[in-house]
Amino acid sequence: MQDRWTAVTALADPSRRALFEYVCSRGRPVSREDAAHAQRISRGLAAFHLDKLVDAGLLRARYEAPADQPRGRGRAPKVYEPAGDGLAVTIPERRYELIAEILADAVDEDPAHADAAAHRHARERGRTIGAEFTAAGIDLVAALAGLGFEPERDATGRVLLHNCPFHALATRHTALVCGLNRTFVAGLVDGAGEHDVEARLVPRPGACCVELATRS
Repeated sequence: MQDRWTAVTALADPSRRALFEYVCSRGRPVSREDAAHAQRISRGLAAFHLDKLVDAGLLRARYEAPADQPRGRGRAPKVYEPAGDGLAVTIPERRYELIAEILADAVDEDPAHADAAAHRHARERGRTIGAEFTAAGIDLVAALAGLGFEPERDATGRVLLHNCPFHALATRHTALVCGLNRTFVAGLVDGAGEHDVEARLVPRPGACCVELATRS
C-alpha cells in the first residue's frame, strides 16, 4: 500500500514541489547546482529532494557532461528531467499540493483503508471549496477555471476540462488519481449547489479525465 502513495506524497513538501516544478519548466535537463541556485538552497538539500523525486518516479536522472566540457575532463554531473511523456515548453497550472493533502489526510486518518478515506476527503474538500466559491458569487465554471481545469462548455452543454491539475501523478497512477479527481469535482459540484449536474469519468488524450454533464 505504501508504494502506491509514494509519488503523490513526495510533492507534499513545499521545497520538493518547487524543485519539481522548476525542473518541469526548464525544457532541458537540470543539474543539482542549477536547481540549488534557482531555489536558493544548498546543493546538498537540492540533491536530496531531487533524488527523492526520482525515487517517487516523478523525475529521471542521468550523468551528462556540459556541451562545453572537454571529453575526459572531470566527472559528468548528475542531471534531472521529468519522467513520463517528455519535457513541456509551457507548464499548465498544477495543484499537486491539493491532491497530496487529500492523500496525506487519508493515510493519517485510516491507513488500513486509505483508498476509501481518500475519496471521503476528496469529496469533502470539493464541497468546501465549491461552497466557498458560491458564497463569493463565483459560478461553477469560473470556479473550475480558478482551480486550473481550463473548462469549456461545448454545444451540447457539457463542460469539458482541458487541463488536469494533477497531470504528472495521473500519468503514473491513473486509476488512483483520476478516481480522486472525479470525486473531488463531484464534491465541488455539490458544494456549488448544482444538483442537476454530475461529474463523469470520461478519459480524453491530453486532457482532464473528468467532464460535467446534465444528469440523465
